[in-house]
Amino acid sequence: MASCEKKNTESADLLGSIDYFSIPLVALNFSVRKKLALFLNPRAVVAADWTVLAEEMGFEYLEIKNYERLDNPTGKLLEDWQVKEGSSVGKIMQLLRKIERDDILEDVTPDIEASSRRYLNKPVQVQSVDSSESKTLRPVGITIKDDPTGAAPEFFDAFICYCQADIEFVHEMIKQLEQSECKLKLCVFDRDVLPGSCVWTITSELIEKRCKRMVAIISDDYLVSNECDFQTKFALSLSPGARDKRLIPVKYKQIKREFPSILRHITLCDYTNPSTKAWFWKRLAKALSQP
Repeated sequence: MASCEKKNTESADLLGSIDYFSIPLVALNFSVRKKLALFLNPRAVVAADWTVLAEEMGFEYLEIKNYERLDNPTGKLLEDWQVKEGSSVGKIMQLLRKIERDDILEDVTPDIEASSRRYLNKPVQVQSVDSSESKTLRPVGITIKDDPTGAAPEFFDAFICYCQADIEFVHEMIKQLEQSECKLKLCVFDRDVLPGSCVWTITSELIEKRCKRMVAIISDDYLVSNECDFQTKFALSLSPGARDKRLIPVKYKQIKREFPSILRHITLCDYTNPSTKAWFWKRLAKALSQP
């Protein structure tokens, strides 16, 4: 009880009345991460740098040594830590205080607060211009079957994270999971999402608020896709440690590149294994049917 009270007190002390320990690190925008990197990247004798922060985050010695080779180790550190259990905006602030970098807190707290508030209050919006009125913001539908006013949003069992090169397997998923007795509802971006809106905003909205789970179709193309990388890390940040089984990786063909390390702790649904292929669709359908 005491530790919980301490955490809540620190959260309020650092950032006001909002519980920042409940906000995932993905809420921090690029400018905030850049500022943190400017403070922490330079190796310093007196002040704690990114290596000290990495140790407090729980990274091992060899992992930290690998980060040393990067131009922006702080940026990569934040990116990898945000998918770990226990990471949050409030926690990063707590760690900065613990390593006595109050100078960073003093400088970036207003930016972190603004970035976090934008995350909390982010409806899907577009600008509307009227000749007699100033620009206003109004919610709109983002999928084919959405109510145009945004009053009745469409919901899905799973968001499908895929590359264009793997679209044939996506069609097979639709056949096996939607057009069958499974009757699942998949969110396929190219089929279900209306064109004309910001890809990153719409994707975040769908993964976080409209879809119960996300299926990541792992392939060599997936492993070099910035969009798939963002979607995967965003989904993981919503369920650190995979405790909610929110993300399900699927491998449907052999890959030459290294399997992503951030997914190694999650059970894989492997279509390439001939000894278990007969059970593949049943297992996947059952996983997606869970509440």
